[in-house]
Amino acid sequence: MFGRLKQMLIKEFIQVFRDKRTRFLLFGPPIIQMLVFGYAATYDIHHVATVVLDMDNSEESRDLISRFTSSPYFDVQRHLTDSREIRDLIDRGQATVGLQIDAGFAQKLRAGETAPLQVIVDATNSNTALIASGYITQIALGFAQDYEKDRVYRIAPQLTEAIPSVELEQRPWYNPGLSSRWFFIPGIVGSLTLVLVITLTAFAVVREREIGTLEQIMVTPIRPAEFILGKTLPFFLIGLFDVSLIAVVGTLWFQVPFRGHILVLLAGSVLFLLCMLGVGLLISTVSSTQQQAMVTSFFFIMPAISFSGFGFPISTMPQWMQYLSYLIPLRYFLIVLRGTYLKGVGMEILWPQMAAMAVLGFSLLTIAILRFHKALD
Repeated sequence: MFGRLKQMLIKEFIQVFRDKRTRFLLFGPPIIQMLVFGYAATYDIHHVATVVLDMDNSEESRDLISRFTSSPYFDVQRHLTDSREIRDLIDRGQATVGLQIDAGFAQKLRAGETAPLQVIVDATNSNTALIASGYITQIALGFAQDYEKDRVYRIAPQLTEAIPSVELEQRPWYNPGLSSRWFFIPGIVGSLTLVLVITLTAFAVVREREIGTLEQIMVTPIRPAEFILGKTLPFFLIGLFDVSLIAVVGTLWFQVPFRGHILVLLAGSVLFLLCMLGVGLLISTVSSTQQQAMVTSFFFIMPAISFSGFGFPISTMPQWMQYLSYLIPLRYFLIVLRGTYLKGVGMEILWPQMAAMAVLGFSLLTIAILRFHKALD
């Protein structure tokens, strides 16, 4: 058995690595995609195109505008003279935020009244609009607090120390800089591994059937179990190497900290790869050509990434979709990745995710192997 399995493994590795283009596709695209997604996948916003209409032209209004000008989140590109220009620029996509300060702004502040600041936001991209509105609120509140303190100091300096205030002290755990890249990089490791292993496994078996070599292999003394093991083991090893490669690039290039234990991450990677091998083998049993395998893989990959919590919280999904996400192995692997990377937690915390991937992996491999035997018969 081991002799036949050894020859099968040698044959698979020769077939994979003999083509220069295939060698590049195994290791080049994952690194390139990690770099691309690492920079592109982010919730952080900077230099939002902003226009300002200041109809008060007072010292107070200029002070408020200067706070937006000096902020890294906003790029004040134009100062307007007509309110109709704001709508026109937003309609043309040349501005995302419009700030309008009406006449009498400073007069109301000096009288101790509420002075309104009108903010017009292009909410076509709701995520950008929501985050930009939050930054605007922070800047406006900061301006209001500073102006109120300065006003009290001018009127009654002795009351400055007596006025109570609430100071917000933030203590973000695990991601002190609140960088969304720290959240996305571990997720990219899992998503790229999913795509790579599923497509490699499904295409390799279907290719054998499509070109007719599958029947030639099966008339040899090799058993179906040995054939399946010989087909999947090389891609398991390649997938494990790619996980390590992508994780190293993400950690070193993007400076995402790894606070956990490497053996915990290795255990989670092994269980996740077994799940993906089961999915890839299952796809190969329902596909007769590589085109069918590609379409079927796409049918699984996109929902798997969407339901995994990679880009947005699972808790925001409808209830029935949240239940459906329990069948997605990537959901559990992302928790393992982010837990080991950012939180540094161990098996005592992550064992439910490990157990879920073990159950899913065993079930998927069992179903795939049974269907594969039936397809061979």
